[in-house]
Amino acid sequence: MTAYNEVLTTVKAPDSTRDVRTRFGTVRVTSWHGTEPGAPVVLLPGHSSGAPMWAENLPSWIGKRTVHALDPIGDVGLSVQSLPLRSVDDQAEWIAQTLHGLGVEKAHVVGHSFGAATAAQFAVLHPELVQSLTLLEPVLVIKQLSASTILWSVPLTVPAPQSWQDHALAHIGGTTVDEVRERTPLSRLINSASVGYSTAMPTPKTLSDEAWRLLSMPVRVDLGEASSLSGGAQAADRVRPLLSHGTVRIWPGGTHSLPMDEHATLGPELLEFWRQNS
Repeated sequence: MTAYNEVLTTVKAPDSTRDVRTRFGTVRVTSWHGTEPGAPVVLLPGHSSGAPMWAENLPSWIGKRTVHALDPIGDVGLSVQSLPLRSVDDQAEWIAQTLHGLGVEKAHVVGHSFGAATAAQFAVLHPELVQSLTLLEPVLVIKQLSASTILWSVPLTVPAPQSWQDHALAHIGGTTVDEVRERTPLSRLINSASVGYSTAMPTPKTLSDEAWRLLSMPVRVDLGEASSLSGGAQAADRVRPLLSHGTVRIWPGGTHSLPMDEHATLGPELLEFWRQNS
C-alpha cells in the first residue's frame, strides 16, 4: 500500500475515487475528468500492479480524455472481492457491472498483459460496451506462454530468494535485473504484490479465430519485438488477418513492459486513436 500510494503521488491527483459495487465485490475506480468529447477510457492493468501501473502514461491523457483506472477484482489493489471468479465470463461481468455503476454506456477499453487478455475477453462477451479496444502485450489470448516464461513465474509464487525473484521479474517484464533492482515505487509495488498477495483470477483463454473475427469495434494490438510474452511477430501474423477493423503494431526493441518503456510515444498515439474513433 505504501508503494501503491507513492506511485500515484507522481501524477496529478485524481478528480474522483469511487468504490463501485458489483456482484463480485467493490471495484476501486480512480478517475481523471477530461474536456474532450467522446467515450471515456477504461484502463485494465497488468498482473500485480493495479491502477498505479499507468502512472507514466496518464500525463499524456489527463485533462483531455476522461480516464477511469480500475483495480481488478481478485488482484492487488483496493478492490474488495466478495465472490470467487470462476470463469472469464465472471471477469467480463464485473467489468460490465462497473461500467454500468459509473454510468458509462461505451468505453475505449485498454489493457496490458493479463489486463489486455481480460479486455479482449470482455470485448468478445460485451461488444456493446466497447467503443474501441487496445491490447498492449496481451498474454495467452493470441498464443500460449512459452515454457521458459512459465518456469520463471515459479519464484514469484513460492518462497524464494530475492535474487531469484529479481531475475524472474526481469525475464517476465523484458527488463534487466539492474532495472528491477532500482526499486522504484512501481517496481516495489509489483515485487511486493507478486510475492505477498495471492491472486484469485481465472487463467485467460486463447481466443479462437472466430472470436477474433467477431470483434467489430476498432482494435489496436501493440506487441514488443525484443522481449514479448504475447508471441511477438508470430502472434502478429496470427491475429492480423483476423481483425476486420484492426491494426497490429510491432515495436522494434519493445518489451513486455511496453506501456512503460514506450510511454512517450504510445501515450499521444493512443490519444489520437481515441479521437479518430470518438
